[in-house]
Amino acid sequence: MKDLTQGRPMKLIIMFAIPLLLGNIFQQLYNIADTRIVGEFLGKEPLAAVGATSSLNGVVIGFLNGLTSGFALLTARYFGAKDSDKVKETVAATLVLGFITSAVMTLASLLFLDPLLHAINVEDAIFADAKHYIGIILAGMSISMCYNIAAALMRAVGDTVMPLIFLVVSTVANIVLDLLFIKGFGMGVEGAAYATLISQLLSVGLCVYYMFTRHRELLPSGRHFRFPRSLATNMYASGASMGLMISLVGIGSLIMQGAINSFGTETIVSHTASRKISEMFMLPFSVFGAAAANFAGQNYGAGKYSRVRRGFYDATLLSWIWAGVSVFACWTLTPFFVRVITGMDNEFITELSTQYMRFNTPFYFILGIVIVFRNALQGVGVKLFPVVSSFVELAGKFVVATALAPRIGYTGIKISEPLVWIFMAMILGAGFIMNKEIHRTDDSAPERELKAAHAAG
Repeated sequence: MKDLTQGRPMKLIIMFAIPLLLGNIFQQLYNIADTRIVGEFLGKEPLAAVGATSSLNGVVIGFLNGLTSGFALLTARYFGAKDSDKVKETVAATLVLGFITSAVMTLASLLFLDPLLHAINVEDAIFADAKHYIGIILAGMSISMCYNIAAALMRAVGDTVMPLIFLVVSTVANIVLDLLFIKGFGMGVEGAAYATLISQLLSVGLCVYYMFTRHRELLPSGRHFRFPRSLATNMYASGASMGLMISLVGIGSLIMQGAINSFGTETIVSHTASRKISEMFMLPFSVFGAAAANFAGQNYGAGKYSRVRRGFYDATLLSWIWAGVSVFACWTLTPFFVRVITGMDNEFITELSTQYMRFNTPFYFILGIVIVFRNALQGVGVKLFPVVSSFVELAGKFVVATALAPRIGYTGIKISEPLVWIFMAMILGAGFIMNKEIHRTDDSAPERELKAAHAAG
């Protein structure tokens, strides 16, 4: 456990973020391993099939991941307030609400899989492979959700190291299973999907075992499952707003993927490579956002509003430092990254990906503000502005896919994200400035005790 309400904010955010960053890097290795191995051993069309469904995967799995992260923010607040019973009630509610939601979403996504794939313009030549791959992933979405529940709860109490270790183990297992299923058993794209689910299941088992042995403060008893309806409502509002925020981003990407899929196989592969590179360099932004959310949540629960504000500023500064690194790396090394990710030396694919990355990365300074403020506002219970910003992103991508891309081609795709990031940053900045709670003076000890007693009912 790590108490984020004591000590220098910048140092705490960095120490919290480092294991989380490494964990996210290994999480991306899941996807990169699939992409490289599928591209090298199966070829361009199967790789396009995997890439064509990545945005659909992002919408569904992203919503569940956001949901569980939003649940854990309430755990962080009660942990900061030193309310042990409420911490355990939030864990019980997370399990109940999470499993009900994932069961409904699994059934719905599999029932409507064919219409969804047609809606995003998956070509007939790759339709069967795309359906097999994403169908397996969606059928196992509860496995992914279980890992994210365990990891989010451990992060809520300040532990980011052990989820990292478990993820490293499962990533290595994923790569080994990819090679075994695809190269050894000749299972095709289905092999990549099964490898991902089995390796995620391994990380779930490790997380659960560790929580039972080392994080018993998170383990609810039977009485904690009789949590009040008000807590469930509050948690689902927090979780759904964060899940909606992420899924709106994913829906926007899904709409964009439909436009990209109409440009042909080589463009799909090029954009897939670009997105893999982008996701790699965007990881630290999401990490600083998660660190800011947990830091803000704990300090907000403790009534230390000056530290909440400092968390916003310090996490943004860290994101700007990384933005500078990203610009330099992507301008100089993108062709190398494309060849490594795809396993191909195709001039058109490499050139298109390079153009995309060189245009987008200078806007990462704005993206840093977007991600940090969007997550940290959620951490203190501000739901409206983050969700509105995501609606703006969705609307912007819809306009690009339906109006710009048909007229100016892939250039419309290339310029879309920087444009929406600018508008989102303005909305989130307004949300920070207008929130009176964030700008309060710190609570005294008696005030915190009174608030805790009131929250306990």
